[in-house]
Amino acid sequence: MALQGPFVVVADSPAVDVVAALRAEGAFPIIEVGWADAAAALASVEPEAIVLAEPGSEPSRVAALAKALAAAGKKTERAFTPIVARTRDDSAPVLPDALAIAINAPVERLNRRLTSLLRIRALHATVLRRTTTLSSRGELPPELPSRDPLDDATVLLIGRGRSYPALSVALGERVGLIGALSVESAARTLNARDIDGIVIGDGFGPRIVEALLTVLADDVRFRDLPVAVLGGHPATIEPFCLGLANLERTAEGPERLVERFMPFVRVHAFGQRLRRMLKSLDAHGMVDPDTGLLANEAFWRDLNRAVDDAEQRGIGLSIARFSFAHSNRRISVDAARVLSRLMRQVDFACREADNSIFAVFTETDLREAHVIARRIASVLKNTMLVPEKKHIDAAVTLATLKATDSVDSLIARVVGEAPKR
Repeated sequence: MALQGPFVVVADSPAVDVVAALRAEGAFPIIEVGWADAAAALASVEPEAIVLAEPGSEPSRVAALAKALAAAGKKTERAFTPIVARTRDDSAPVLPDALAIAINAPVERLNRRLTSLLRIRALHATVLRRTTTLSSRGELPPELPSRDPLDDATVLLIGRGRSYPALSVALGERVGLIGALSVESAARTLNARDIDGIVIGDGFGPRIVEALLTVLADDVRFRDLPVAVLGGHPATIEPFCLGLANLERTAEGPERLVERFMPFVRVHAFGQRLRRMLKSLDAHGMVDPDTGLLANEAFWRDLNRAVDDAEQRGIGLSIARFSFAHSNRRISVDAARVLSRLMRQVDFACREADNSIFAVFTETDLREAHVIARRIASVLKNTMLVPEKKHIDAAVTLATLKATDSVDSLIARVVGEAPKR
């Protein structure tokens, strides 16, 4: 992906290396401004990205830039503007939402990170353009959620050393957390669900960390995934920094790692939200942009059609209801997203207002539905988010279509009474 401008580079001293690196990738135009003029520059141009080439400036100038960025972010027609900030050692960026990069990091790594961020900006621009087009036609496209993407983000913590408890607390206060005490457990989680970041704590030798990073760097699915490594020798991760654009190492401790890592997780979670939104737009609103399952109205319409088809053709049809004790919206949405990856192409599902999930298995008798539902419940049990110190199992009820059934009678055997639609 070419680095097409404009790009704003903020520095009081000439940032020769940054500008040269951007130009080498074809970036144009590049606008160089000092900290005093950075806020004014944003009023006259909408940059593709901003690079804070110096670790910081006077607090008043930083505050002015932050205010200008906040004002620009309120413009609903404006696409996401990524910010990369160079920092010294493991210090936090001067702007809390900026993505940190070491001031001594090779400029090639800066370009890879910008390329990764611009993919998210392109997704956002596409969503904005398509929703505007639909609105101009009098259609009502699904709304892009306005809440903080961290509210729905999930991070995988891999480790078993002394820092693991502190990392668990620091991460768990900000995002949904899945812990893995082994690389094998982490691999199962990566195969079963989407995540928004990986933190590798202590307790593993360099060879294990290198093997894990090799797997991630060789898989295109993880090229933009934020990965943070606590401690360790820099030489361990250096060979993987170009293959993993958002790979960072922090030596200062769990709290500093989380502080620097959260902006990466937020951006990735925002990108996942945009991808679900695009699927919903492609399906003309029939897909729920929160879960990737069918929207409620579309589910009931498809269920009626599936029941009619099954009765006419004399084929099987089964329905399962997954419910969860101690469930709330976050747990239910997370379970729905996991389930959306497990569904067969011929099946469909939706998340209900009571946080339960209906899944319809077409051309499936009760015995086969039991096998499918049991497999899904097992995956949910081992991969979905759970409240601290609580254990959640998916309670599953099943029903199969009988010759005398209607949709309401079929649903009644699953939930006790037909839900309001």
